[in-house]
Amino acid sequence: MRWDTSGVDGVALWWLGQSGYLVYSAGEWLCFDPYLSDSLTRKYANTPKPHVRMKPIVAAPSELTFVDVATSTHNHTDHLDAETLHGIAPKKLVIPEANRAFVCDRLGCAKDWPLGMRIGETRPVGGFDFTAVPAAHESLTPETIGYVVRTNGVTIYHSGDTLLYESQAPLLRGFDVDIAILPINGKVGNMNHAEAAWLGKAIGAKVTIPCHYDMFEFNTADPAGFAAEAARLGTPHRILSLGERFVYSPNRKENDSPAA
Repeated sequence: MRWDTSGVDGVALWWLGQSGYLVYSAGEWLCFDPYLSDSLTRKYANTPKPHVRMKPIVAAPSELTFVDVATSTHNHTDHLDAETLHGIAPKKLVIPEANRAFVCDRLGCAKDWPLGMRIGETRPVGGFDFTAVPAAHESLTPETIGYVVRTNGVTIYHSGDTLLYESQAPLLRGFDVDIAILPINGKVGNMNHAEAAWLGKAIGAKVTIPCHYDMFEFNTADPAGFAAEAARLGTPHRILSLGERFVYSPNRKENDSPAA
């Protein structure tokens, strides 16, 4: 089985590319910000900013039709792709409430179908308890958020696209984050690899996993820089290959332990 759930006591994650992560927890499936198409490559072909893909699509959306909940942290297409979401057809889609009209227009869905969240709000969505937290994708706005998700005894922070901001670390320390998923590309409104390593350490994350690289040639970073800085700071971390499984449990299995 490609998405192998054997031996999972806690959660399992697979990197889908860019900021996309597939999460398994106690029989339910969550997909953070999936982008599994070439819609941006086609859109920006023959323009001054071609979106040349660096790695192949890890899975066709039709391979993920078992997903219970998907998310969008903001309206950029690599975080809200109609082609991907139509193919996956998740039972539920969690979005920033401020983006409801835009999301429904892009997806052609009923206005009351997406589950909109406001910053500071917490709500259960199936087996996942979501809290919306601020994200500074250039600036702090209600249209760009991150999610703290509690499930099966594990707390995951998916930052969405964000720069560092002043209240970020103190806020997140209060959630006792197990897994922090942070961008490292350092451009287009995102923190860089050193900032991601620092934030993972500052919030006490048990493991920090980088994202938002190796998708488009114009907007990437070398994860080796993140790994080196994380090692220097003592930030527990794990770098995943596309499609690679990472298992995390509250009792941490040695074969899935992050680097120190």
